[in-house]
Amino acid sequence: MIFNKDTAEKTAEFLLQINAIKLNPRNPFTWASGWKSPIYCDNRLILSFPAVRNYVRDEFSKNIEKQFGKPDVIAGVATGAIGIGMLVAESMGLPFVYVRPEPKKHGRQNQVEGFLQKGQNVVVVEDLISTGNSSLQAVEALREAGANIKGMAAIFTYGFPVADANFKTANLDLYTLSNYQNLLNLAVAKRYITEEEEQTLREWNQSPSTWNVEV
Repeated sequence: MIFNKDTAEKTAEFLLQINAIKLNPRNPFTWASGWKSPIYCDNRLILSFPAVRNYVRDEFSKNIEKQFGKPDVIAGVATGAIGIGMLVAESMGLPFVYVRPEPKKHGRQNQVEGFLQKGQNVVVVEDLISTGNSSLQAVEALREAGANIKGMAAIFTYGFPVADANFKTANLDLYTLSNYQNLLNLAVAKRYITEEEEQTLREWNQSPSTWNVEV
């Protein structure tokens, strides 16, 4: 679910402008999972554009407090959401922790890095939601550390049904600054893509694991 439509449209426009999201239906990308995809999203680019990162920081800060109440801690999911999560925590005057994909193999063997007390209210910041599996693994690590997870806020989601099902199973509310639907609407309106390319992108979104395209 998006925080609000105006933010969703503006965020989508920024992501397209800085090429954090690339749309290429005629020459698809290959994801690490092996999926062929007409879209590629790298939200880490946001950190390199001060006006965009400040907008994302401010929208997160405002909408997190509005939707979840002010938490005790902001948590970022490594590695993509560490930078923006820390900016949000700084803006809200809150402590920050981040969550590794798995515990360290040495030292204290931490998975949650930073100071976190049992029972503290935490909002998790994420950069991108695809299936939601890695994001929810971070949530589980925080819960095991004793955190009370109020919800997750992400920059962008592909809107896959499997992600919706995963978050429902985990009993976790997910809100995003923008999503796939708003991205496509804006991309057509601003002529980043043609209506024919829009159809290809919609077909991919319905079945990303099996989708292919003639090139």
